[in-house]
Amino acid sequence: MKPPIFDYVAATSIDMATAAMAAAGGDAKILAGGQSLMPMLNFRLLRPSILVDINRIAGLSYIEADERSLRIGALTRHYQLETSPLIAKAFPVVACAMTHVAHLAIRNRGTIGGSLSHADPAAELPMLAILLDAELDIASANGSRTIPAREFFLDALTVDLDGTEVLTEITLPKLPEATGWGFQEVARRHGDFALAAVGVLLTASGGAIKKARIALTGVGPTPQRAAAAEALLTGHAPEPDLVGRVIEAVRAAIAPETDLHASADYRRHLAGVLTGRAIAQAWRRAHETVL
Repeated sequence: MKPPIFDYVAATSIDMATAAMAAAGGDAKILAGGQSLMPMLNFRLLRPSILVDINRIAGLSYIEADERSLRIGALTRHYQLETSPLIAKAFPVVACAMTHVAHLAIRNRGTIGGSLSHADPAAELPMLAILLDAELDIASANGSRTIPAREFFLDALTVDLDGTEVLTEITLPKLPEATGWGFQEVARRHGDFALAAVGVLLTASGGAIKKARIALTGVGPTPQRAAAAEALLTGHAPEPDLVGRVIEAVRAAIAPETDLHASADYRRHLAGVLTGRAIAQAWRRAHETVL
């Protein structure tokens, strides 16, 4: 298989990249890691007039922390997230989830900006972005804007980017003290896309949950937060009866589809089981941070 004919620009600045995309009138594609883009070109699922390679743009690959947040450049590779001491300290759920992303060769090349912009319905990074209340910086020839991750993912493989914009930075607000995390995923084989995955954050206070976050992927066209389930947990300790109600709330909130890999019923059941496990993990770790 060979890709269709396209022009190619190796951009050396954000301004150069966005100008090339604007000149293409929305018919350009960004080349970052290329782990999703190149197969889609080879299958002729995409036929852009031009590829804008951003790998030569200095200063787009970084992980930097300040007192309130952690900022990640869009060209940062999956493996950098997996092995970063800053990520391990501030957001261990991210480091854990990255070990489930495909295989090492892909994690060495795939980028956080590329994964978020591609928005595969079963990918881990989009789910982590909404779990962690990420903010996304987006550049274009007309200026820049910032959007919360919860508004970025519109549908399967569809995000709030027009054909002239590029994602440049991801900001993760630091988590409150006494916050524990849980991450659970099931795939047919390690490295395959998730049949379902769940991330949970629980902030403990006085033996109860002060704040709960539950996010899922693989069970709908976009990653999603389980707001009703979060509300059930808030203000309580996760006793078995309560967790059972939370699991049912999660199952009621999702609308998975049947495909070649799993039925909708199986994915719904799986999401509940994984939620229960992730809640147990997060509650235990929340208490460990206090001790």
